Amino acid sequence: MNRSEFLNQLREALVNDLDASAVQENIDYYSNYIAEEMRNGKVEAEVLEMLGDPWVIARNIIDSPSGSHRYGNSSYTYEPAGERQHEQQRDRQPYYQFGIDTWWKKLLLVLMAVGIIVIVFAIITGLLSLLLPIIVPLLIIAFIVRLLTR
Repeated sequence: MNRSEFLNQLREALVNDLDASAVQENIDYYSNYIAEEMRNGKVEAEVLEMLGDPWVIARNIIDSPSGSHRYGNSSYTYEPAGERQHEQQRDRQPYYQFGIDTWWKKLLLVLMAVGIIVIVFAIITGLLSLLLPIIVPLLIIAFIVRLLTR
């Protein structure tokens, strides 16, 4: 595949989902990127291989939250398709979200609840075993004092 084939496939993939100006913006970006990388000494085939499949790139552009305005007006930055896709997946699913949608997550939740109950019970019984030798004699003394004062 050469540069023009890559850009034509990218255009075909974008044309049905984005407006004409957004399609042209993305085509210009990738055209400029390929030219810049070639000026930096890379071979066209190497740059195209690094970019990957134009259909996957188009899907990432279409699925991006900002749509066609991904690159801003004039400042372009390049992210390989794999990194961009990973970033989008991370943006869609926050790290703090914990869905209970599989059996092992449900089991983990039940085991955590049982563990917390056992720990609380152990702490309470431990405190009682430490305090009872002190509290029981004090209660007996208080009871005897109360009987004697009547």
